[in-house]
Amino acid sequence: MSSEQSAPGASPRAPRPGTQKSSGAVTKKGERAAKEKPATVLPPVGEEEPKSPEEYQCTGVLEIDFAELCTRWGYTDFPKVVNRPRPHPPFVPSASLSEKATLDDPRLSGSCSLNSLESKYVFFRPTIQVELEQEDSKSVKEIYIRGWKVEERILGIFSKCLPPLTQLQAINFWKVGLTDKTLTTFIELLPLCSSTLRKVSLEGNPLPEQSYHKLMALDSTIAHLSLRNNNINDRGAQLLGQALSTLHSCNRTLVSLNLGFNHIGDEGAGYIADGLRLNRSLLWLSLAHNRIQDKGALKLAEVLRAFELTHTEVVERRRLLLEKGTQERSRSPSSSRHGDSKTDREKSQMVGISNSALVDKTDKTQTMKTPKGLGKKKEKSWELAKKEEKSGSGQSPTQGTPKKEDATKAGKGKVTIPEQKPSRIKGIKIGSREKRSILPESELVVEATEVINPLLEPVEHRDGKVFMPGNKVLLHLNLLRNRITEVGLEGFLATVQYQMQFSKAKSVSKGPVGLLWLSLAKNCFAPQCPAYAIIQELMLPRDPIKAKLREDEAMAFFP
Repeated sequence: MSSEQSAPGASPRAPRPGTQKSSGAVTKKGERAAKEKPATVLPPVGEEEPKSPEEYQCTGVLEIDFAELCTRWGYTDFPKVVNRPRPHPPFVPSASLSEKATLDDPRLSGSCSLNSLESKYVFFRPTIQVELEQEDSKSVKEIYIRGWKVEERILGIFSKCLPPLTQLQAINFWKVGLTDKTLTTFIELLPLCSSTLRKVSLEGNPLPEQSYHKLMALDSTIAHLSLRNNNINDRGAQLLGQALSTLHSCNRTLVSLNLGFNHIGDEGAGYIADGLRLNRSLLWLSLAHNRIQDKGALKLAEVLRAFELTHTEVVERRRLLLEKGTQERSRSPSSSRHGDSKTDREKSQMVGISNSALVDKTDKTQTMKTPKGLGKKKEKSWELAKKEEKSGSGQSPTQGTPKKEDATKAGKGKVTIPEQKPSRIKGIKIGSREKRSILPESELVVEATEVINPLLEPVEHRDGKVFMPGNKVLLHLNLLRNRITEVGLEGFLATVQYQMQFSKAKSVSKGPVGLLWLSLAKNCFAPQCPAYAIIQELMLPRDPIKAKLREDEAMAFFP
């Protein structure tokens, strides 16, 4: 019995099997917790610390650089860089294909899958379209961004990944939600890009402050600027006209300006015309689809033919002439001695008298004629040199040198003529014939015309007024679909007739000849208007495209 009693008495003290299992289970949970605790503190294997975008070195491949920089900036969903799609030729389905499509049409409409829907809506996702040069991912030529807002952070990413693109030529922003602040950031980005970037297009981006003129600053390198559909009004046109030229500054890089589809009226057209008075770089201007009437049209036509200088412009012209004369006297010793020409002539006469005294009396008459002839030749050569200095920057250095050589040949002997130093154009020394023959003539002409202020161009004095010959550099003017009537048309007819006479008088010499293309269609006058017909007739032989077509047609008929 004792053993039987001890057994039940011992059973409460002995641990139960269930309790051993439960305690074992608790022990295992504790071990797991101890193992999992350090896992929450230590970073998982293979994960790196977040990298800053400033440390990233761009590779020159826009697709890789833009994606990496967006990731570092914290973007999870960002636009993809894709090749710009090219327009395909129109597809004409055959009869068999059309029959097959009609047979399969019910089945296709019923089985529209999710993948096909996604592929259709991919077109509307934001993308950065690029054009490549020779299918090389590193040779991005043009960038197109359309229909999605470009924020300041995106422009900050562009400031990192666009400078390595050494062949970038154009940036096109269409309806990207630019503001005056983001436009300033974009303008600050442009000098960082490659020097090949010459074309900028900002279309469909109306700005409250109309600050588009900042793209045409004096230090800008943009050659082609398109500002269509930006709601530019007369105030914006005033700022753009001042950016083209003022009395003391002028844009020298912009070649084409597109201001179509805006709200520019007569006042704004007048401001653009004021900018064209002293601008000699703009070749192409479009003011199509605006609100210009006769008053603005007459202002534009006026600056393209001989126009009267204002009092302020006359004063500035005189100041520039005085400054130019002072600079020429300080550069060349011949001009600095211009005031001492009287003493030079007296010295030459004394030399002639001393020479004649040494010769026999029988040859006295001949010897006396010789120094007089030399003196006359010297005066002629002095007048030639003076004319060259007056023409100065208007002539190329190669044109003035033969006169100088003739003058020195004529003045050989006892009488000495002061030599002129070779002229310099932007650090290029033009002295010897060998160096002059190496430099191309076109380069010299461009360098010389860049320095000339339009106020120093030859002028005409009539009735106590000063007239400039007008802007002959503008070649293309588009005034399609405005509100011009026959009154404004008469102004352009006078301009075209004047430029025709000017080009005939200047047919031999090189230089600007005026408008080659003028569009006045779809305005408030009948197409059968006599003035419009005369303008079309006069402009037809000047249009280079139509002239080329006529030549091709003539070659086709007479091979």
